[in-house]
Amino acid sequence: MFTGLVEIIGTVSALEDLDQSVSGGGGTSLTISEAEDILGDAHLGDSISVNGTCLTITEFDTTSFKVGVAPETLRRTNLGSLKKGSRVNLERAVSATTRMGGHNVQGHVDTIASIASATPDGNALTFRFKPRDPSVLRYIVEKGYVTIDGASLTVTNVEDGKDGWWEVMLIAYTQEKVVTASKKPGEDVNVEVDQVGKYVEKSVVGYFESKSNGEFAILEKMVSKLVEEKLQALGK
Repeated sequence: MFTGLVEIIGTVSALEDLDQSVSGGGGTSLTISEAEDILGDAHLGDSISVNGTCLTITEFDTTSFKVGVAPETLRRTNLGSLKKGSRVNLERAVSATTRMGGHNVQGHVDTIASIASATPDGNALTFRFKPRDPSVLRYIVEKGYVTIDGASLTVTNVEDGKDGWWEVMLIAYTQEKVVTASKKPGEDVNVEVDQVGKYVEKSVVGYFESKSNGEFAILEKMVSKLVEEKLQALGK
């Protein structure tokens, strides 16, 4: 588990498609350098977030570490597009003394989103994202949390639908601490939605699927009434 507060930005020093070393395991491996600030208490097998993806340390020294990247991870994330010299957000897994300054982040990427625009607003930057999988939009709400490349950010605007999008604002301080700030329209980011929405959805659906049609009809009427009242308030 992570907080979504990026500790440092590291640099990709190697990306091997077929790493036959013991630490590579015969699969894809990623080596990150300039990571000395978070390796002082590292152990083999530790979890570490790389651009919001929970990975396992298989080898490390005082300044760099290696992780294995499974095929499913390559399909779900933007890690496969990294190259030597790419910059990545890094965060160690939470400890018993970690301050929960962001939100509960699993490091399990839900989808990739492309940057639709990056618009200056004073000394801040507003980024608009369009997800590859539009279904995640139902879990993204204004003023709610969303994780972008491992950074916990607040949603400032959202437009639902197949061609929907959402926006976040990066203040000047955050721009210096995360890789997203240097990305351009068209580039991809890893996205993890707030897990609370998923649990609530599953619980509610499970509850009403186990009930009779009569009780579900009552709920449907209540929801319809609320929607009607909202439309009337908006003058529609």
